[in-house]
Amino acid sequence: MTDRTLELAMELIRRPSLTPNDAGCQELMIERLERVGFTVERLRFGAVDNFWARRGSAKPLVVLAGHTDVVPTGPREKWTSDPFTPTVRDGLLYGRGAADMKGSLAAFVTAVEDFVAAHPDHAGSIALLVTSDEEGPSVDGTVKVVEWLAAQGEKIDYCLIGEPSGVTRVGDTVKNGRRGSLNGRLTVHGVQGHIAYPHLADNPVHRCAPALAELCAIVWDRGNEHFPPTSFQVSNIHAGTGAPNVIPGELSIDFNFRYSTASTDDGLKARVEEVLKRHGLRYTLTWALSGKPFLTPAGRLVDAVRAAIHAELGLKTELSTSGGTSDGRFIAPTGAEVVELGPLNASIHKIDECVGLADLAGLSRTYRRVLERLLG
Repeated sequence: MTDRTLELAMELIRRPSLTPNDAGCQELMIERLERVGFTVERLRFGAVDNFWARRGSAKPLVVLAGHTDVVPTGPREKWTSDPFTPTVRDGLLYGRGAADMKGSLAAFVTAVEDFVAAHPDHAGSIALLVTSDEEGPSVDGTVKVVEWLAAQGEKIDYCLIGEPSGVTRVGDTVKNGRRGSLNGRLTVHGVQGHIAYPHLADNPVHRCAPALAELCAIVWDRGNEHFPPTSFQVSNIHAGTGAPNVIPGELSIDFNFRYSTASTDDGLKARVEEVLKRHGLRYTLTWALSGKPFLTPAGRLVDAVRAAIHAELGLKTELSTSGGTSDGRFIAPTGAEVVELGPLNASIHKIDECVGLADLAGLSRTYRRVLERLLG
């Protein structure tokens, strides 16, 4: 099992699947899945390749979900070995996507192969939902596949996503929810002028500063038992022409809320607007909702994952909703139970991204054990 999972992970890493280019990764997986009885639908939306592979027609439907696309490598000369030449050193597999998340995809495939070999007439159904648009804008990937599934009358019961979730050991932490992500772009309008004649201009930086200070100081909520408090963060701020003697005519600010189930996107929008209006600003404000918060409480899937981790890895796992967004935000609203379990997240998106060889083997065994608890 270890060798098969490692070999497949290496084959996937060799394909430079910079988002949204799949670079042939999905066909490699499809070939393996078709051999063990999966029916595959290739789903291309825009420039994005996706696939839905299903074995069985009965309920419950257990889905393994993930993505083949990876983020850019950064300066390739800073890598110890080429990022698309999978390299094993000191018990670790190095390469872009090793942890996020080609290692998980390889473990999915070998886990399914072993499960089907042991349970050819298993109960329920298994499916894989794979996209090449998770690291990009995420508009033609999982969200479109979920819409397609709804049109086909498909209803996911349980979904295990291979996102890297481990903190110090694989299996020590799994994600049973994620915070929502709400982006805002604020443009404060002023009047451009000469810096020596401020009475003939209106400086939007000065106008906005008190309102921005208030927004940064607000306690938006105190979180709850599952989520930390909502966070407001400015990501970009820009004003001016570059000349030292010109008062800018506009100030642009990009900001983000990572918010808990203690708040709503509509409520956050209303509170921001109230502050801006109270400060008398002339402004334009646009919003983009990346995803609402979701939570899968203790239940059949959480229990199955916890039990599998304990049996195969000897750990008592912790539940967490920390971190960024994932494609779980598109799947959970359908009513599916969603849990994320994957490699350590310490090296993801970094130079010399890597995954432990023992972790790959452990993940494959654990994924198989989850399937056995749900469908065996």
